[in-house]
Amino acid sequence: MKKIFTLLVAVCFAMGVSAQSKSVDKVVGVVADKIILQSDVESQYLEYLRQQNPPNEKVKCTILNELLLQKLLLTQAELDSITVEESQIDQTINQRIQYFISQVGSQEKLEKELLGKSVLQFKVDIRPQVREQLLARNMHAKITEGSTVSPAEVKAFYDKMPVDSLPLYSTEVEVGEIVRYPVYSKEEKDQAKAKLDALRARVRAGENFGTLAMLYSQDPGSARNNGEIGYFSRGQMVTPFEAVAFKLKPGEVSPVIETKFGFHIIQSIDRRGDQVNVRHILIRPEFTQKELDKAKADLDSAIHYINDKKMTFGEAAVAFSDDVDTRSSGGMFKNPENGRTGLIPMNTLGQMDQEVVSIIDTMKVGELSRPIPFISQGETKQGFRLIYFKSQSEPHRANLNLDYPRIQEAALSEKQQRIFNEWVVKKRAEKFIKVDADYASCNEVQPWLKKSK
Repeated sequence: MKKIFTLLVAVCFAMGVSAQSKSVDKVVGVVADKIILQSDVESQYLEYLRQQNPPNEKVKCTILNELLLQKLLLTQAELDSITVEESQIDQTINQRIQYFISQVGSQEKLEKELLGKSVLQFKVDIRPQVREQLLARNMHAKITEGSTVSPAEVKAFYDKMPVDSLPLYSTEVEVGEIVRYPVYSKEEKDQAKAKLDALRARVRAGENFGTLAMLYSQDPGSARNNGEIGYFSRGQMVTPFEAVAFKLKPGEVSPVIETKFGFHIIQSIDRRGDQVNVRHILIRPEFTQKELDKAKADLDSAIHYINDKKMTFGEAAVAFSDDVDTRSSGGMFKNPENGRTGLIPMNTLGQMDQEVVSIIDTMKVGELSRPIPFISQGETKQGFRLIYFKSQSEPHRANLNLDYPRIQEAALSEKQQRIFNEWVVKKRAEKFIKVDADYASCNEVQPWLKKSK
């Protein structure tokens, strides 16, 4: 079952274009009152091939097995009154469409070359399938919800693993940061807004917005493209920017707006369905050395509180840090592989922030750095940060002392899979199930075939 949702990440795309298939359709599977058509299998196999995988007819066996599992879950979800929010369906569809667009290059190319229809029509077509997938996922979660593993179960799981099968972990570290940015004065903000007001007036007087964006915008990514951002959907931009962008009519220029990046004026270029394309000019307030010195002094205060044991590092991060992501986790970096704080492989940390790797290379475990000049990666804001080198583990095979949370997670995953497999066996015995004889040779669907005899 673990594969069902990973293999079906792009299944909606295949479903959206399945009408193009010219094969004669037939029912190849039935679970209670739910049917699976040959075209359902073929459309997902088409997507498998489209992802440049080698032809392999046996993949259809895997696809049918996963569709049978999905229908079994869906049947039980209806009986148990499991629901899914409409907003969740919308979000899932939008995320998948954005993924498809990123793969092919543009919405226009997606519509013309792959979908053969508009994105809006595609959304309507795939909505029932997305609903089914999310209902099945929610049902799967309900089956295993509340399951836990005791320390004894974790140890038993670990003890049964052959030594040469234990995973090898490279050097890993626990690292935190406290970030402080200068606070712009009212005068500095007013100056930035005045610059944009003047540029807006020039546009209204007839000057080309794109030319002014190229000359004056402090967003280098869009400035080189005459300020043009490209098509985006709701939820992709910061809220103040997005709210204004979706209200503008093509050609209209917004008043000055403020976001966490600075101040903007926006010109609408085009609206297509639930996407808009705009240009913008960004001006950031300029701060003086006085504001920089104040930010550095704030971090010196944080160091004082930590060293005098008036605050832990985590408490100081909550009190002083301007970085929302790390502040919410007590200043500690999260491992992107699991979304939790703790040990992070050194190479993973390097992908996150190579500068941090260079900094801790000069530090001892347990040490707190002095305030270090810092420019944020996403917002290109200048400030300072403290780095806390909490711990380090050397390369090793997994063991209970160093890797208990990981082993606990693996033990829980195995237990949940066992619970789910037992549920499937029980429910399969209760439901009417029929599988087409063409799939009789498939190892994956043998349990379903036995039921259908």
